[in-house]
Amino acid sequence: MKHITKLLVGAATAAALAAPAMAEKWDMPMAYSASNFHSATGAEFAQCVTTGTGGDIEIVTHPSGSLFPGAQIKRAIQTGQVPIGERLLSGHQNENALFGFDSVPFLATSFDDADKLWKAAKEPLTSVLADQNLTLLYSVPWPPQGLYFKNEVNSVADMKGIKFRSYNNATSRLAELTGMLPVTIEAAEISQAFATGVADSMVSSGSTGYDRKVWESLNYFYEVDAWLPRNYIMVNSDVWNGVSEANQNVIRACAELAEYAGNWRSKEYTGFTLQGLRDGGMTVGPASEQMVGELKEIGVTMTNEWLEAAGADGKAIVDNFMSMK
Repeated sequence: MKHITKLLVGAATAAALAAPAMAEKWDMPMAYSASNFHSATGAEFAQCVTTGTGGDIEIVTHPSGSLFPGAQIKRAIQTGQVPIGERLLSGHQNENALFGFDSVPFLATSFDDADKLWKAAKEPLTSVLADQNLTLLYSVPWPPQGLYFKNEVNSVADMKGIKFRSYNNATSRLAELTGMLPVTIEAAEISQAFATGVADSMVSSGSTGYDRKVWESLNYFYEVDAWLPRNYIMVNSDVWNGVSEANQNVIRACAELAEYAGNWRSKEYTGFTLQGLRDGGMTVGPASEQMVGELKEIGVTMTNEWLEAAGADGKAIVDNFMSMK
């Protein structure tokens, strides 16, 4: 971890050859807590840019949804309320089905497969973002998604009527198909939602549960490796086009390093956070064969629905991904 931090800062220092310009402050909203690995990576990216541009561009991160709630971050970047920010794009799948490519259940269930799926989707997704006045800088996956519950669950039938935290179209649809009741809850609100009984379950990574200490309210985490959603760092394209070529090169270099560091952290954090859930008192382990089988059947339904919504572009992503396997 320390080596990667030094790498980011060292690369920024080495890149500090950009021509001097009027200093700019870029506020960067982020939805997750400062201790989350995405936020830590984003903070190092910000330091890298600030150092690498010789202070021409100072990026200041605002974690925990403190500047804008997660659902508002993308729009804030598009409209120029902030120049840069981080967002889970699958939360905007209702705008364009392609935003949900990384949340198709059981399509990519490992880091290797998630990387291949990202390679297949990056070009079309970048094009969609460009049409929305957004320039993609880098993307980092979450660890594999598992299911959290307050009480023991061994089958889909056991899920009926449970209040389920949703954060995108895929999670809402998963709730519907399992008979659970979807409740939209942003990451910053998770702890309070579980503590007050607004929700009793969710699908998420060990990382989110660990960061939010969900063992204070929930008791079970089932490793189903449903998908690996991604966070994305984006900059307003009008702002980006006004940045000097030298500083653009610095930002791209910092983004490349941040993506590498974030991927490394995500992999390392997986085992660490699952052990953290155990240490907090949760029962952590694989789901029953019956539950996995039933969830995979639901996954087939959701995959077909996503392919229909995403059309030819979605099919091309899946075909390209399958050709890499």
